[in-house]
Amino acid sequence: MKAIFFFGFLFFSSSILGQEIDQNRWEITDDGGIVLRLNSATPLPLKDNIEMAGKKISSIIYYEIDKDQNLTIRKDVIFPQLRVFNKTNEPDWKKYRAYFRREVDPQFSPQISHDQKSIVHAKVDSIQINGILSFHYAPVHGLKLVKHLYPSMDVRLLVEEWQLINLNEDEIDFSISAIDYHEMEQGYKGTYSFVYQSQAQEQIALSAGQSYTFPVLHGALLNEESSDRFDYLKARTSREEFLDVCENNLKLKTPDSVLNTLFYFAKIRASESIFESSMGLVHSPGGGNYYVGIWANDQIEYSGPFFPYLGYENGNQAAYNAYLKFLENIPEDESHIAYAFEVDGNFPMTHLDRGDAAMIAYGTSLYLLNSGDVNQARKLWPLIQWSLEYCERLKNSSRAVQSESDEMEGRIETGDANLSTSSLYYGGLKYSAPIAHELGMHDYTETLEQRQKEMERVIEDYFGATIQGFETYRYFEENVNLRHWICLPLTMGITQRKQGTIAALFEKLWTDNGILVEYNDLKSEDEQVFWDRATLYALRGAMKVGEMELALSKLKAYSAKRLLGDHVPYPVEAYPENNMKHLSAESALYCRIFIEGLLGIEPVDFTTFKMTPNLPVDWDDLSLENFYLFGKAYTLAISKEEQQYRVSLTTGQEVVYNQLVAPQATIEISVEE
Repeated sequence: MKAIFFFGFLFFSSSILGQEIDQNRWEITDDGGIVLRLNSATPLPLKDNIEMAGKKISSIIYYEIDKDQNLTIRKDVIFPQLRVFNKTNEPDWKKYRAYFRREVDPQFSPQISHDQKSIVHAKVDSIQINGILSFHYAPVHGLKLVKHLYPSMDVRLLVEEWQLINLNEDEIDFSISAIDYHEMEQGYKGTYSFVYQSQAQEQIALSAGQSYTFPVLHGALLNEESSDRFDYLKARTSREEFLDVCENNLKLKTPDSVLNTLFYFAKIRASESIFESSMGLVHSPGGGNYYVGIWANDQIEYSGPFFPYLGYENGNQAAYNAYLKFLENIPEDESHIAYAFEVDGNFPMTHLDRGDAAMIAYGTSLYLLNSGDVNQARKLWPLIQWSLEYCERLKNSSRAVQSESDEMEGRIETGDANLSTSSLYYGGLKYSAPIAHELGMHDYTETLEQRQKEMERVIEDYFGATIQGFETYRYFEENVNLRHWICLPLTMGITQRKQGTIAALFEKLWTDNGILVEYNDLKSEDEQVFWDRATLYALRGAMKVGEMELALSKLKAYSAKRLLGDHVPYPVEAYPENNMKHLSAESALYCRIFIEGLLGIEPVDFTTFKMTPNLPVDWDDLSLENFYLFGKAYTLAISKEEQQYRVSLTTGQEVVYNQLVAPQATIEISVEE
């Protein structure tokens, strides 16, 4: 049998920044998905990729359509828990990415034969995405082929489901060749077997309009496991049940279908990248590189505070497990905490202080307040307190918090004390104080509140500056160029330099792909770098401080590009690094734009939240259905009524709140029974 796999990583450049295309290449479908319809007017060639995951598998599907509409699919199938041995000719760092994975040659697939000829489906008519990736091929001899790709949510299995439809007026008969390929490799857990097989009948006869479906399976077995576990119908059911949760929980309804749809898609990507591990379920970034591990920024700061809003049990458990792992690894001395736990949690990453204690204080406290779980708060409080006191110890003579780097990990200069670390520490103080009060530590609560006031002064006095003509913030003492994280004070509700910061973000740093990491006249366009996470924070911050119309216009442009443009359908990590992979925590940040930014929702304590209704000028209403607050589902609805907003919060038949409020007025709502 010929070799069908390429070992190692597939660096498949989609050339996405170089394609001159209409941004709205895709369309939204009636069922809430998106479709790309190919015709003579479609700009070709086209290259793209999408990631899909379940608890024991992740897959990046690369697809390419040439100028004649011929489709090529490559599948990078990753089994994160099955760690392989490093090769002698590989660098040592490869141990952090040593996943059992295979890439399947697109030429090696079931062959369909009719009347002594092979039927080759090559041209594609359309592509659909709705949590399942579907390719619709042009009919050949009246036989249409549709391929549906999806991962199992529970077992090590990627399914490529083939559906053959007879469009002829007469019966057609054909044969299907079988594939049954097994390849074995020794790894840390024993013998790994990659299984690539089809499950089709050899001879098929279809009457007019009839269809036949069979799966092509990509799976992995450990030691004595049997391929009997590969049930594609169960895999499809598990995927559909997961998608139902994503559709119905935290359901956003606005007058803008693009925002509604990308919000739904972002819930999928944020929630599917949850893996079984020795730490329990954990959320991981993905992207071909980051699995079965947790990071202080992606999981603790970005996605952890989001999951309580969604009410997805696996998400909440994964978030809590991440906080527990950091709790269990508080340093016994005064050294900094690990910023990540990779490779099933067994490899703590301790070589750099990125301001992780500030990330942990902010993310953990906000997660706990959003959850409304006092018992979890008691359990995790030592992690919060350690993080706060660590930050306090590291203040410089100007009272800014020092750290070796930020989440960019040295990719760009950050000085000795950067704005990100001090802003996140401010957020940690802000959300930790009500937890301390709830736990009965009233003196410490006052201490935290005083520190918060001090940090607000530090952010103004130490970081406030005129940079490249804008009254905004310097990122560190020697900083002379505008930087992306000047948006962080806005997300924390600090407004002293609101106008200059927003102008810098959206007039100078903004591009077609969102916010640049740095505005530097000395760099060419090809050298410009962006990371979506900063764009998502900037949009949230601008809305939070009341700049609705400007932020909404940028949000609409960004959302259309990510959902309907040249690389779809999720927020991405960065470019050029990792070629805009669909990291999952960025999707959680997208959803938080609406909750914490547009609606201005903030927890006050474990049963009370405040919000600032501020609908755009051309919107009459907005609602969030099955919006989880403090562990219980509600419907939050806002509508315009006589120059005011009607705000209602209901659960079942119970009306918790129903009042007319002035635009941009901050209100408090308690859900305490």
